[in-house]
Amino acid sequence: MNKKKIIYVALIAITLVATYSFYSSSSDEDVSLTAKVTKGTFTDEVIISGEAQSTSSKKINGPSNASRFGLYQLKIQDLVPEGTVVKKGGYIGKLDPSEVNGKINDAMLNLESAQSKYTQQQLDTTLTLKQERNTIKDLLFSIEEDKLELERSKYESPATIRSLEIKIEKTERNLKEKKADYSIKKRQANAKMIQVGNEVLKIKKLIDDLRSLQKEFTIYSDDDGMVTYVKEWNGAKKKVGSTISPWEPAIASLPDLTKMESKTYSNEVDIRKIKKDLKVKVGFDAFPDIELDGVVTEVANVGETKAGSDIKLFQVLIKLNGTDENIRPGMTTSNRILTHQEEDVLMMPLEAVFSKDSISFVYVKKGYSVEKTQVELGLSNNETVIINKGLNEDDIVFLNKPEGLEEKSITLLN
Repeated sequence: MNKKKIIYVALIAITLVATYSFYSSSSDEDVSLTAKVTKGTFTDEVIISGEAQSTSSKKINGPSNASRFGLYQLKIQDLVPEGTVVKKGGYIGKLDPSEVNGKINDAMLNLESAQSKYTQQQLDTTLTLKQERNTIKDLLFSIEEDKLELERSKYESPATIRSLEIKIEKTERNLKEKKADYSIKKRQANAKMIQVGNEVLKIKKLIDDLRSLQKEFTIYSDDDGMVTYVKEWNGAKKKVGSTISPWEPAIASLPDLTKMESKTYSNEVDIRKIKKDLKVKVGFDAFPDIELDGVVTEVANVGETKAGSDIKLFQVLIKLNGTDENIRPGMTTSNRILTHQEEDVLMMPLEAVFSKDSISFVYVKKGYSVEKTQVELGLSNNETVIINKGLNEDDIVFLNKPEGLEEKSITLLN
């Protein structure tokens, strides 16, 4: 009898332990696989990363007149690190001066040649005009001699006297012509001297201009600020080894850190939700504790394709309503754009929704049983969906399909 009693007690104990383990396991499973319908504020957000930039920045340009001297591509030889804080007049960088130095050397050689031509022209002019003046003097002496001869021949025959008079007239005519020729040759010589002299002055001015340009190859800041690198047409930042041109003369920029925005790109699916003036929460990967309010100021109407991708992206600009001394241009931003918000609505996790034959339904816990109930849904985000009809606040819904209820009928809405 005692043996039977012991066996009976043992069986009861085993049954109790098994029952407890079953319900304990079921309870744990229910906790982990169910959720409660709640009432509150529904928010739909588009979360995209971007880059902080200033809405107002001053470009630091290279020489503005380099193209006048045939210099179109200037290589950056030195550049201060990005983020360097500079004062007005502070050093920014330097361009490779090899091309301008070569032009100065060529101009110096041309100057030597022009000065040599000027000296040669000066000597030729002096010699030519001296010969002309000597010829005029010789004619004056000839006239004077002929006149003396005429005075001594006053008792000679009229033919002799007339011959001397004709000779004097002829010499005087030659003298007059020589003086006219001398005047013309002097003007010609002066014109040639001016021409070669102007060539010398022109080359000297070119050298002065090139030397002034050479000084501009060392670039200084014209204001206080923090140096940021500018981007080229392909999105790469200009750095040592990059080139500037008359069309893209900027070597760096000085952004206004009190006027910042986040530049980001949205995909084709999310862009239809994003509108101008939507509120944004902007975070910064470098400073997780910093979050600033922002507002969408611009949404691109036309998409663009990024290098290495076929996906169309649309540019979105977000103005920051505040600032922080730690924020710098180029920092990665996390932008939570509030696209829709509804107050005092019923919500549940999106995982709790199932569908069959275009009917949306949920598994609802009713005491110790489970019912399949049709629901009418509203807007949803990545995690939550609004319930318009079919459930009440605090209802418990399953996040996965309970076993054995696949064939159970769905309780439809009235």
